[in-house]
Amino acid sequence: MRNSLLWMMGILTLFVFQSCNSNGKKEGDTQGFTYDEKIEKEFQEKLILVEDGGTVEFPAGKFLFKKALSMEGKKDVTIKGAGTKETILSFLGQTEGAEGINITNCQNVKVEGFTIQDSKGDNLKLKNCDGVTIRNMNSTWTTGADTSNGNYGYYPVECKNVLLEYCEVSYCADAGVYVGQSTNVIVRHCYAHHNVAGIEIENCINSDVYKNKAENNSGGILVFDLPKLFQANGRNAKVWDNDCKNNNFKNFGKPGSIVAMIPPGSGMIIMATDSVDIFNNRITNNKTVGVATVCYQMTGKQLNDTAYGPYCTAIYIHDNKFDRSGLSLTERVPDLTTDLGKLLTATFKGGVDILIDGSSDPKLRDKNGQLPEDKRICVRNNGNIEFGNLNAWKAKGIKDIMNYKDNDISKFDCSIAAINGNNTNPATAK
Repeated sequence: MRNSLLWMMGILTLFVFQSCNSNGKKEGDTQGFTYDEKIEKEFQEKLILVEDGGTVEFPAGKFLFKKALSMEGKKDVTIKGAGTKETILSFLGQTEGAEGINITNCQNVKVEGFTIQDSKGDNLKLKNCDGVTIRNMNSTWTTGADTSNGNYGYYPVECKNVLLEYCEVSYCADAGVYVGQSTNVIVRHCYAHHNVAGIEIENCINSDVYKNKAENNSGGILVFDLPKLFQANGRNAKVWDNDCKNNNFKNFGKPGSIVAMIPPGSGMIIMATDSVDIFNNRITNNKTVGVATVCYQMTGKQLNDTAYGPYCTAIYIHDNKFDRSGLSLTERVPDLTTDLGKLLTATFKGGVDILIDGSSDPKLRDKNGQLPEDKRICVRNNGNIEFGNLNAWKAKGIKDIMNYKDNDISKFDCSIAAINGNNTNPATAK
């Protein structure tokens, strides 16, 4: 009997590579910013003293802070600025706290209309909140692409009923828009660029991701499920009408992080999650892979969570437009600084539009590697694409991959119903 564990041990090396760090970190933007301890105290007092149902207004100006700002336990509060170009909060040189703004245990909180930049950790974090709206915001690191940048631009985690819309984010050392371990999520009309990952949905239940642009990141849009987290077994995501283009930017993720394994040139990566519907997206000029479905073992990390399912199930990739015609012949070469890029070059003679790693749960698959109808990976109506299947479930080790890979898309000609996401109707979505 072919042992998938042996294959895993061999395949672990495929995604393990060094993250790219920038040589010489930029100093960051300080022009026009002033630090005033009194102003810093006033901003924090506003967040402490605001009553339920109230509004905290940040005035126009360029404000420098040494300490993180925080708000806890409020209901129906709006935090707003005068606009992303008028109100700018900089945490460059921050000495206290990890986040720029940290909001916890709140209900129906809205954050809108200003820029946060250069915090030590995450620019905007919300934890354990029910009812989150982040709208018309900008989040960035003016230090450019550097491994020491904060991980996340927007970081709602362990929240319910989350909406992010009309936000821009750049130069995060992990994911620009990151929603983790949350339930009932909408991410729409956001622009994520020059991050390691543009938009990431991780361990979330019921998510809609639509009408976003993920451009010039290492990876455009990720839907991941990871082990040993508060909310396990993420599922039920719809990803549609997004532009994933030119995501060929260098990977400057922190060594050892999950996103450090992302090959530059990745449009979308779906990893170890269940029930994802990917449709009507424009996936353009990503040099390594358009959409990839992979198992957790591809990260090269140990798995010590018996309740965790490391395989993709019920993934439906259909009616998308793939186009790499805007890349020159040299630009079409997959990212050869990564083992995945080298593998694609060796096995499929270049990048592919859709890659299936071909791994599957041995408890579910039959002797031919097929999963039950409601657990299959389905690929349909994506035009004339380059397709690759590693058939990893068959492989004994890394040397076996070349023996089992194929381009036969017909085995995935199926459809999956009842992936509802967060129940947004794509026909009427605004």
